[in-house]
Amino acid sequence: MRLPRLPFVFPPRGGTLIALCALYLLAGLVGRDPWKGDDTTHFGVAYAMIEDGHWLLPRLAGEVWVDSPPLYHWTAALLGRLFAFLLPPHDAARLASGLFAGLMVAGLAGAARRLVGIEAARGAALIAIGCLGLLVHAHETQPALAFLAAAAWMYCGLAMLPQRPWHGGALAGAALGCGFLAVGLPALIALLLLLVLLPVLCAPLRAPPAVRGLFAALAVAAPLLLAWPLALHWQHPAALADWWSREWADLTIAPGVAHNLWGMLKLLAWFAWPALPLALWTLWRERRRLREPRNLIPLVSFLLLFATQGIFSDPRSLNALPLLPPLILLAAPATLSLRRGAANAFDWFGMMTFTLLAGLIWLGWVAMIAGVPAQIARNFARLAPGFGAHFSAAAFAVSLGLTIAWLWLIFASPRAAQRGAAHWAAGLVLCWGLLMALWLPLIDYDRSYRGVSAALKAAVPKDADCIAGRGLGSTQRAAFHYFAGLKTVREGSRAASQCRLFLVQGGPQKEVLPPGSGWRKIWEGGRPSDRNERFRLYARS
Repeated sequence: MRLPRLPFVFPPRGGTLIALCALYLLAGLVGRDPWKGDDTTHFGVAYAMIEDGHWLLPRLAGEVWVDSPPLYHWTAALLGRLFAFLLPPHDAARLASGLFAGLMVAGLAGAARRLVGIEAARGAALIAIGCLGLLVHAHETQPALAFLAAAAWMYCGLAMLPQRPWHGGALAGAALGCGFLAVGLPALIALLLLLVLLPVLCAPLRAPPAVRGLFAALAVAAPLLLAWPLALHWQHPAALADWWSREWADLTIAPGVAHNLWGMLKLLAWFAWPALPLALWTLWRERRRLREPRNLIPLVSFLLLFATQGIFSDPRSLNALPLLPPLILLAAPATLSLRRGAANAFDWFGMMTFTLLAGLIWLGWVAMIAGVPAQIARNFARLAPGFGAHFSAAAFAVSLGLTIAWLWLIFASPRAAQRGAAHWAAGLVLCWGLLMALWLPLIDYDRSYRGVSAALKAAVPKDADCIAGRGLGSTQRAAFHYFAGLKTVREGSRAASQCRLFLVQGGPQKEVLPPGSGWRKIWEGGRPSDRNERFRLYARS
């Protein structure tokens, strides 16, 4: 039996490609609680802006927060207010991640189009949404996404310099300024060094028009670089000094640089898949033309970012994120030039991997709903004690539609140069969509602080004036502020000494009493799936 032809041109382009990217970006972005980790922490900063209006000097649960410049949090807070009529604050604020991730994909596609051609632009978009390391971070409240967008548009601006120097320079300068406002000095160092080194290494960027464009970039970037620090100096000079000292502390050379660099390379082996092997193929194929802008711009940027991240930070996924945009840009031409054997292997690997993974996701859902297979159901019960799964007709219909569309795609798609990249991107969208449709209640139960926050709020006396805290991280403080309306005061401060309530985060076995005497425990709780995290609330007699 011959399947009907696909209702769109393959590989996907135009509106079809935009729809695929939109499906990737929106799945899991809304309809869930903030999850433990950066997702809750950075939403807490944006929520403080929405609630209290502290736009210039960010705060988290009542305390000043200067870990990074506030571009992402400004955007999240604005979206939180704009879509307050439609979505809860955490979902509306998280739209900022979809916005910046979408801008990154668009910027990389624009850079690839100008450097290589329209088909490479399509390849850049497919590889971007297919990168394993980007998947989770693109759907959490994450300021690093604003830097990824800035880097992508800087590449696009640099690609425009030889033909349209003023437009390219203005775009590159705006990207430089926004990159600094996203993550601070590390972005400024890496992107500014890129602007300085490229004219030295690349003849087309030494031409007088391109050099004028580079000066235009610096002129556009300057006010963006200075505006927030100067405003902060004018209104809150002590906070500026604190932020500045933190920035310089982050630039301290980490111990074991060689070990960190090696660890980052090992991390990239899966984190940057499939961009990394495709980028290596491009470099091999273009080894005699490495000084051309299409190769030199992403290559030099990757080396600068790799050195910066390896020297100043440890090898973990968040620190590897800035390395993805240049690798994706390098990988884009390889989607068109892979030899037939390698292209077929990539295609079959993607089809088999995601078909098997989708089957396992369906199997896990059946075990949650029906208790069959029994062993898998028992494993879920052990991992998330107390969780009860319920059948959702909407989630089932969406998941069934995604699965049928996937099977139709892999069996009906014609042979094409970018077939492997298209199948890989579509397969990742399929599995992420299935997880967010079928497993989201379980993940929410495991990662959300909503339940424990409600229990804590119920235990707090109505006349409580303040709560001192010990061992509480930024995630927990942000969660209790949002879900329970409770702002904790750090132990050791003058305000904490006056509090009649004391909240301690510790382990399940060892209980450490608050300082002094006269305390009695009035509540103890934690998230059911977390065996290491336990909260205890004490009241002073």
